Amino acid sequence: MCEAAADGGGCEAAVGPARRRRGSGQSHPRTCMKCRKGSAALIIRVGDPFCRNCFREYFMHKFRAMLGKNRIIFPGEKVLLAVSGGPASSAMLRQVQEGLSRETAKKLRFIPSVIYVDEGAVRGQSPAQREQSLACMETLLQATGFPYYMVHLEQALELPASILRPGPVTPSEPGVSYKEAVEGFIQQQRQKGYGDKDSGTSLPGPGSGESPEGAPAAPRLPAAALTQELLKLFEAVETMTAKEELLQMLRIHLILQTARTKGYTKVMTGETCTRVAIKLLTNLALGRGAFLAVDTGFKDNRHGDVMVVRPLREYMAKEIAFYNHFFDVPTVIAPPLPTKRRDKPSFRHVVESFLLGLQKDFPSTISTVYRTGEKLSADRAKPSCEFERCLLCLCALDLDGEEELALEPTLIIDEPEQERNGCCQDPPAAGAERKSAYIPLLCYGCRLTFKELGPVTTLPPYVRAEAQRRIRSVYSLQCRDAAAEPGGSTGGQGTRQELKVLGTVGDTDPRPSGAPVGQDANPPGVPCRMVGSPWAPLAPK
Repeated sequence: MCEAAADGGGCEAAVGPARRRRGSGQSHPRTCMKCRKGSAALIIRVGDPFCRNCFREYFMHKFRAMLGKNRIIFPGEKVLLAVSGGPASSAMLRQVQEGLSRETAKKLRFIPSVIYVDEGAVRGQSPAQREQSLACMETLLQATGFPYYMVHLEQALELPASILRPGPVTPSEPGVSYKEAVEGFIQQQRQKGYGDKDSGTSLPGPGSGESPEGAPAAPRLPAAALTQELLKLFEAVETMTAKEELLQMLRIHLILQTARTKGYTKVMTGETCTRVAIKLLTNLALGRGAFLAVDTGFKDNRHGDVMVVRPLREYMAKEIAFYNHFFDVPTVIAPPLPTKRRDKPSFRHVVESFLLGLQKDFPSTISTVYRTGEKLSADRAKPSCEFERCLLCLCALDLDGEEELALEPTLIIDEPEQERNGCCQDPPAAGAERKSAYIPLLCYGCRLTFKELGPVTTLPPYVRAEAQRRIRSVYSLQCRDAAAEPGGSTGGQGTRQELKVLGTVGDTDPRPSGAPVGQDANPPGVPCRMVGSPWAPLAPK
């Protein structure tokens, strides 16, 4: 301790004037750290002042460097930009516009299109408000000159069940390096007559692709019956956290279906460093710790034929806000999901308030959480076969053995009696109508969310159809396994292992009487449940 502090001198006296001098110096503009000439217009971090022009160059270089460093998007590849109208996705759209129009060798070389998902129905907007928001977004998208697609969230109820299965990965030019692909693309462009001036992809003109021509017409809303069905789905959800997870799932499935049907191999989303850090801690609290690498990483290839990339994941929300403000980037802000709770409505809001509160006093909080997530591996998210893939998120099932049974008894108790009495129905069909039958098909995090999604009858039809297909597959495997073990044979270990991984619920034992599978032999027609072991009988009613 400094003994002179009590006399008005020493360390305390030295600290006071220094702070006053730093405060008085703020009236004089600081010099840009890059050009050393212009006055600083903003300070990104402590000691990083930028003028407007240098900040723009820094912002654009950061975007191109992220794409160039990962070398995932090849020249001439079709990329779908997921734009919600918010600050981050609008800034991403502007970056692609400027990257394609730059007269430099570092010009972007992919072919972009834009998709916008209208979520006004679940966000409490009236039909008139939805039409107004759609008209604003259509005007914004038409100004870009890119082909664009405007879809409604209600269309998720009409998706095919194949959206829950990864598509086949078909590399266009196997064995070709990124550098060779760039050189080959530039050579093709020169042969087509673009010359040295334009070494990248030419901008598509207005009205190309799916872009409507002429003045924006009043967009048509989906049928009222479809909107009511969507609202019924969200009204049945018990918590705001589950509603946010359900909305995110429907949104990404809609975008993925559009990408597949229109021939896009990459999808860009506008998730910033701040959003990634919040999502990392939120998913950790929701039981998705095994899949943080794919949920928050630069690339997400769980869908097979379509890869999701996050090129803005190194931008702070502060940088996005200043960029949009300085360079007049238009945005269309959508209202939040309606809720009666103002304080702590969901896990995400709690984590967001916590991190942003720490960020005020400790400016490295967001970046520290973000850098921690970069060290995670995505190997645990890769399933080895279809039976080890989660029904909803398509990641690997992260539970084995008896650990997966904690949630199942609560679902069986919550089910109405009429839903559990399905003895006279087709066993696979009866199992697919039981909420507990979905649990073995889900990873741990999706199980916690699924428990709060309401009755099975309110789920999207494509989810129920895919669940029924998987249950039927397991039912046929059970029959095949029983037929392959006459008289107590111990063969068929591969099939038995697949059945153990999936763990069907609510099926009827297809074995002939006395077949010694496991330790117990159920009589024919007695329901059985796979619980850790291949066959675990239920007590007959």
